[in-house]
Amino acid sequence: MLEIISEHGCFGGVQAFYRHDSDEIGLPMRFSVYHPPRERQQLVPVLFFLAGLTCTEETFMIKAGAQRFAAQHGMMLVAPDTSPRDTGIAGVDAEWDFGNGAGFYLDATQPPWDKRFRMESYIVRELVPLILNEFNADADRIGIFGHSMGGHGALVLALRHPDLFRSVSAFAPIAAPTQCPWGQKALSRYLGDDRDLWSSHDASELMKRLHAPFPQGILVDQGLSDKFLQEQLLPQEFETACAHASQPLTLRRHEGYDHGYYFIASFMEDHIAFHRRNFGD
Repeated sequence: MLEIISEHGCFGGVQAFYRHDSDEIGLPMRFSVYHPPRERQQLVPVLFFLAGLTCTEETFMIKAGAQRFAAQHGMMLVAPDTSPRDTGIAGVDAEWDFGNGAGFYLDATQPPWDKRFRMESYIVRELVPLILNEFNADADRIGIFGHSMGGHGALVLALRHPDLFRSVSAFAPIAAPTQCPWGQKALSRYLGDDRDLWSSHDASELMKRLHAPFPQGILVDQGLSDKFLQEQLLPQEFETACAHASQPLTLRRHEGYDHGYYFIASFMEDHIAFHRRNFGD
């Protein structure tokens, strides 16, 4: 059963927060939805936003300033939590970049994580169908975007499920997790030692196997004052992979912008408009 936690009027629409019992996770999960005014009369496109490390289902909706543009373009926004909560797993909250708030949008295969940390299946097999069944969302116009760990998740889920997601973009994504400390920690603990399995959750490695999976283009924004740029994010790896795959990519590098939501809010309108163009009428 879908439980409404709270609802708030916002730019003529409604910002809502929900909780439900997840079959994939086996625990209650929370997510947020911005319902644009247009949804009252017709099916609307829906954009899923995947947030970064330490974030929750609230972070994007509070900080990104996206609702104004979603209302203008008639687009629903959905933000899931970044991991299961209250799992009872020992040490789940011991590190800020692993466990709670750091699900990396994959299905873990290693104990003790494999029972609850099933974020890919949760989003693709449960949350997307729930949104389509409960709300006035258009199944033919679904997009995905995200930030940092969530940028990684958006790129990877779009490449792994191109029949589901019609449009994809990212802010400062972890673009080559098999090559950076954040990714190596998460992939080794969630997936074990099988590096072929790691590669199947690395956007740069996945792109190398494909040919122009999103011919309408992919948009990525990256701040050049981002302290994580050189060691953790590696956008140049994704750029090279896209060139190899003949994948149109707009990778914009911005002087003076860091990793936070001031950066995201600065370019949010561009991302909403990018997805709206890809959806067409």
